[in-house]
Amino acid sequence: MRLTREKTMRLSHAITDVLVSSEDVEFVEDRDTIRQKTVQILQELLKEEEAVDTEVRKKISSQKKEVLEGSEEWDVLYRKYYAEEMRRMGVVHVPSS
Repeated sequence: MRLTREKTMRLSHAITDVLVSSEDVEFVEDRDTIRQKTVQILQELLKEEEAVDTEVRKKISSQKKEVLEGSEEWDVLYRKYYAEEMRRMGVVHVPSS
């Protein structure tokens, strides 16, 4: 999933706000440092997700039979291979409905 810098910044502010309002979290750094680290983590996760997407698309395109993107078969294969890649990375993938 690609997010604009603006959306990433909004997410980082929202996450930081939740952390600040939590009684279970104690900051040892200032709020802006926490927000910047949140942005960095989000960007790293999005890069990893993009790499998984690229790998999944390679697997689908390497099928003997051509599978057209957007078809039901392509969607099924995409979800299957995506879940496999996430498991390989140690992430339990819960598909959205």
